[in-house]
Amino acid sequence: MATNTLPAKKRTGKVGSTIFLKTLMASTGIIFVLYVIAHMYGNLKLFAGEESFNEYSEHLRTFGEPILPRHGLLTIIEVVLVLSLILHVYSAAQLAKRASQARPQKYAVKKRVAQTFSARWMRWGGLALLLFVIWHIINFTLPKVNVGDQGNGPDIKHNPYALVVDSFQVWWLTLIYLLAMVALGMHLRHGIWSASQTLGLTGTASARRTANLVAIAVALVVAVGFVLPPLFVLFGVID
Repeated sequence: MATNTLPAKKRTGKVGSTIFLKTLMASTGIIFVLYVIAHMYGNLKLFAGEESFNEYSEHLRTFGEPILPRHGLLTIIEVVLVLSLILHVYSAAQLAKRASQARPQKYAVKKRVAQTFSARWMRWGGLALLLFVIWHIINFTLPKVNVGDQGNGPDIKHNPYALVVDSFQVWWLTLIYLLAMVALGMHLRHGIWSASQTLGLTGTASARRTANLVAIAVALVVAVGFVLPPLFVLFGVID
């Protein structure tokens, strides 16, 4: 078994240490998991029809009024997500750099293929998801670029339901979205499992099985929940 070659100071819980970075990555990952579950729930409201979905979208913008200004809650959520994203990416980059520096030469014994694939996937799959999120924001948030052409005109930017339906009637956009959701599911499965290890929730065989089942269940529920609306739009069930 390979021994940990990292200096002792990097294994402490101090700011900048490896344990701190792993904990930071796990904590920000939990924030993203909670957000994607809430976002998935909102997307499923497409099945309730245009009025219900648009009412839900408007409620998000007015939630907390008059204590909060219009769009206040969404602004808070957006700030938390941006900060979490920065910290998550920074932690991942630092941990990858340290792992590379700790192993300047290849192991004499090859790592398991599954472990190698998993580590590489988290790195490149995470980058692919980041690029997708940027496009997703451009498509549905700012500046709301509509790639469809169903005769809705410029007013579509003020009709969330129409924008979503119009967009997912474009086959290649739906395909990109579906591939991104597969990537998200794989990222969630590995990320939740890793976070469970980092937070000390896998100390026993039973705990490891539970953590693994939870990771798989959350990943499947989120991925399937996200892909259902665009597929139903593409095949004309939602219009």
